[in-house]
Amino acid sequence: VFLLTAILVKVDLDPLPFFIITMIKIICINSFGAVLQGSLFGMAGLLPASYTTPIMSGQGLAGTFAAFAMICAIASGSAMHDSAFGYFITACVVISLAIASYAVLPRLVRSERPEKLKPAGDDNKQTPSILAIFKKIWVMAFSVCFAFTITIGTFPAVTVDVKSTIADGGKWELYFIPVSCFLLFNVFDWLGRSLTAVCMWPGKDSKLLPGLLVARVIFVPLFMLCNVQPRHNLPVYFSHDGWFIAFMILFAFSNGYLASLCMCFGPKKVDASEAETAGAIMAFFLSLGLALGACLSFMFRALV
Repeated sequence: VFLLTAILVKVDLDPLPFFIITMIKIICINSFGAVLQGSLFGMAGLLPASYTTPIMSGQGLAGTFAAFAMICAIASGSAMHDSAFGYFITACVVISLAIASYAVLPRLVRSERPEKLKPAGDDNKQTPSILAIFKKIWVMAFSVCFAFTITIGTFPAVTVDVKSTIADGGKWELYFIPVSCFLLFNVFDWLGRSLTAVCMWPGKDSKLLPGLLVARVIFVPLFMLCNVQPRHNLPVYFSHDGWFIAFMILFAFSNGYLASLCMCFGPKKVDASEAETAGAIMAFFLSLGLALGACLSFMFRALV
């Protein structure tokens, strides 16, 4: 699908056919991506919690790479047409590497079959229902859903419209959003996700973890009160660029770290035979949070 997208960059199409084809491609890409993500988290659920961290960290690294590519495109002065072609060709290369990695994976585990992960004597045991598994992990599921609802509700719908007050028409004005919004968010989100490889505080049964995620709601009004333009309802309290950058660092790091903890802990709150299903459920609620955040983003922006 991405290869088709790259080809179409070089093909002239009328607006309506281009729009229809683009919408179909978006549906395919996101549907296939959802199946892949759910399957990956399901398989990772069978393994120790540390195996979930690389998946979350990899997602954060992908965002960092995309933000860096955007800055490079701006710095090079390339036409949008050429930049788009470069983006899609890069995606094709990365997908090819992923397919090759997936093909090599069985060879890596052939000598170490995870048979120990299969609970002994469970061959005749009735498979528990999804509802029964959900009752054990609902706190983690709703926590990760809430984390991404707040994140996507604010970033980038509100944050992308923040204007620099110190650029004064200089180059910083051109790079302010690509650097302060997209690059900073993705870098610190990635660092937060990666930190769970060495630190998993608070524990999976702690009430502090969902409490910290609820506390992230404070970032919604904080970003709304930055220098978002145009605005019609709220005053500006945090006009300096430094406030926005500080909020963005804390916002991104807390999202990466806390969401990764939820994804790591979810499958560990159930029996080994239920871990794969629990991982898939957690992936579903992660995606649900993205969807809810996208819907709320319109309201958050309108309130400003």
